[in-house]
Amino acid sequence: MSAPDVSEVIADVVTATAGVAGLHGGMFGEAATYLPGRRVSGVRIREDGSVDVHVILRAGSPIPATADAIRTAVATVADGPVHVTVEDVIR
Repeated sequence: MSAPDVSEVIADVVTATAGVAGLHGGMFGEAATYLPGRRVSGVRIREDGSVDVHVILRAGSPIPATADAIRTAVATVADGPVHVTVEDVIR
């Protein structure tokens, strides 16, 4: 088994953030990182080093504070700006 890709580490820290129910691949599945033999849905690392994270939040979680917590968590494992998109909210 190979070492985890940075996109997989980002997925782990995002899903461990309070208020996050999961990652979301976007309406057309465009929010993903494609790796040999697997795909990390909800995390896209761009060529300029910025990171797009698409999430599903739990109802009652404050959106701005949760997005800030996601940015802080991702900053521990990746450099560059972090763009958070809330795709859905669930109970």
